[in-house]
Amino acid sequence: MVSLLLPNNGTNIISFIFWPIMKLITRNTDYAVRALRFIAGNKDRIISVTDLVKKLKIPRPFLRKILQILNKNRILESYKGQGGGFLLALPANKIFLVDLIEILQGPLKLNECIFKKKICPDRNSCLLRRKIVDIERNAIAELKSVTIASLSR
Repeated sequence: MVSLLLPNNGTNIISFIFWPIMKLITRNTDYAVRALRFIAGNKDRIISVTDLVKKLKIPRPFLRKILQILNKNRILESYKGQGGGFLLALPANKIFLVDLIEILQGPLKLNECIFKKKICPDRNSCLLRRKIVDIERNAIAELKSVTIASLSR
């Protein structure tokens, strides 16, 4: 819980409870999607990091790191030197959101069934776990249908 004193005479206190938020898409994945959409929209033109930073308003250090990861994973091709930058290594309809999530965030898991830093002893018989696994499977199936091309229409 966070409490704030209001500036009037310090007698008013406002309290907030902050709950942790599960993020399906992290900032890095969001930045990657935005960059890939922009690159895809500029067919066969090498796009520089400077152009991406200016157009997308993404901090340069974050963007460079993300683009290097995407290059290493053969999503992008990089070109060095003057006039250098990035092109898609795959057609936009072959770059799937689920793959970007796995590259930048790791495997998609809604619940690891950890209890006091150990695997929960009821994991195999837990009805909630079965439901969560079904939800996870459905979410992954939906994400497998999302491509950079489908997000660029």
